[in-house]
Amino acid sequence: MSRHAGPVMRARGLTRVFGNGATSVRACDDISFDLSHGELVVVRGRSGSGKTTLLGMLGALDPPTSGAVYLNELDLTKQTEKQLVEIRRSQIGFVFQNFGLLPMLTAAENVEVPLRLAGMPAAERDARVASLLESVGLTGHAAQHPAELSGGQQQRVGIARALARNPVVLLADEPTGQLDTATAATMMDLLAGVVREQGVAAIVTTHDPAMMERADRVLELHDGRLVPNAAPAVVQQ
Repeated sequence: MSRHAGPVMRARGLTRVFGNGATSVRACDDISFDLSHGELVVVRGRSGSGKTTLLGMLGALDPPTSGAVYLNELDLTKQTEKQLVEIRRSQIGFVFQNFGLLPMLTAAENVEVPLRLAGMPAAERDARVASLLESVGLTGHAAQHPAELSGGQQQRVGIARALARNPVVLLADEPTGQLDTATAATMMDLLAGVVREQGVAAIVTTHDPAMMERADRVLELHDGRLVPNAAPAVVQQ
């Protein structure tokens, strides 16, 4: 998909409330910020601060109670579920803390899944998968299953799969949470490199200070709200 001028994603007044009445929990409260092409934004905050809930709304996995998310100029809150499925598959890449790989498939087959769903011809799929595995340093591991790979290698497969359809936005939820320090640093360099080289916009939730050092911007959440003045967010009306 072509890269448009202006923010690739805009969050406006995002609020997510779980439950009703006195027992309700406001997981995210009136969150607004912009995300630009080629920008790496880290969202930090304690467990329960709303980070994962925020990513769920940005990725069109969970509808906000109020507010809106714009991908380029498209209001995701006004799309049908069928439309959202295609948007998630084609324009948004997801990287998960637990890797999210299918254990019965090889590394190459895991990366190939989004391309099969898109109906890409076999020869084109093979070339794309080979290119993606090379980009994350796993050319020699294409035939291995997740159980035969280290945690860092599994996360590399996850990143390659997330990039399979050239998304405009990459969302990563604690992507280094299950990795040792050295492997986590390598993974953070890989994510930062993808953002810089491919112009993908990325939002990463993390507790890792080293990830924050690689970020263009850090947003801090506390009890579901952005902390004022902690990391200024550029908001364009």
